[in-house]
Amino acid sequence: MTAILERRESTSLWGRFCNWITSTENRLYIGWFGVLMIPTLLTATSVFIIAFIAAPPVDIDGIREPVSGSLLYGNNIISGAIIPTSAAIGLHFYPIWEAASVDEWLYNGGPYELIVLHFLLGVACYMGREWELSFRLGMRPWIAVAYQLLLQLLLLFS
Repeated sequence: MTAILERRESTSLWGRFCNWITSTENRLYIGWFGVLMIPTLLTATSVFIIAFIAAPPVDIDGIREPVSGSLLYGNNIISGAIIPTSAAIGLHFYPIWEAASVDEWLYNGGPYELIVLHFLLGVACYMGREWELSFRLGMRPWIAVAYQLLLQLLLLFS
């Protein structure tokens, strides 16, 4: 009986990572869009939960009369909300690093914008992940094409 030994080429850590990300043999397909989708959706979800429970009141009208929406400020599950970004900010991008302090960012409704933008990016990456999976399986990307219309409507009306 003879044994045939093959010498396997050793791949780098990056090569193994790339093969694992793009492998269709995994229980759940991740893909390159999933590398961006998973952290953004986890960020949006965790900030939503934290803000729903403990966010301070937000000056929504810009008239220095804060509106509270979190559970710790007297709301219940029905009346709780993530209060939108202040009208004083307008439609401008308002990241944490643009505020003078975290208190100012919270007072002007920064978590709302963080949640919305991370969620929209995560949903767009989900569409890309559907396209990528159909590409890896050699299928036509009709699911991603159909989902694209819903994503466009979401972006149009948000």
